[in-house]
Amino acid sequence: MRRPSLSPFLLFLPLFFSAGAVCAQQTMTSDIERQMTPAEFTASGLDKLTPQELAALNAWLQGKVRQETAAAAAAARAETKKEIEDENRGFFHFGSREPIISIISGTFTGFAQGRRFQLENGQIWEQIEPASLAGVRQENPHVAIRPSMIGNAWYMQIRGYNTTAKVRRVE
Repeated sequence: MRRPSLSPFLLFLPLFFSAGAVCAQQTMTSDIERQMTPAEFTASGLDKLTPQELAALNAWLQGKVRQETAAAAAAARAETKKEIEDENRGFFHFGSREPIISIISGTFTGFAQGRRFQLENGQIWEQIEPASLAGVRQENPHVAIRPSMIGNAWYMQIRGYNTTAKVRRVE
C-alpha cells in the first residue's frame, strides 16, 4: 500500500509548537480536520489518510500540544518564581541569597544607624547598627549588599571602602 506524502504538512508543524506561551494558553480541542479549512486539509494531503492514520495523527498532535503546554507552563512557573525571589531578596528568609549589586540613588554621606539608602533598583535599605563611615561624600556610589553566612542579616559595603554596615530591607 502506498503511503501518502506528508512533507508539506510536516513543514508547518514547527509553527504549531514554536511559541510556548501561545501553546500554554491554547489547547487543541478538536481534530486537525476541524482546525483546518477543507482547502487546507486537501492541500496538505491529509485527505489521503485512512481513518486510522488520521486518528493516529490526531492523537499524536493532541499529545504534542499537551506536552508543549506543560513545558511552557513549567517554564513560566520557574521564571515567575525567580522573579519573585529576586524581587524579595532581603525580606526575612524569603528570596535569593545572592548579593545585591546596585547603585545608591543620590548622595551618600556615610554610614549612620537609622539612615536609609535608596538603590537604583528601587529597594530601600535601613542601617540597623552603629557602624560608621564618616567624612565620605559620593554621588551615586556602587554598593554591594551581601547576606551573612549565618542567620538572616545583610551587610552593605560601598565600593572602595572596607567598612560594612548591617542593614535591613524596608521597601
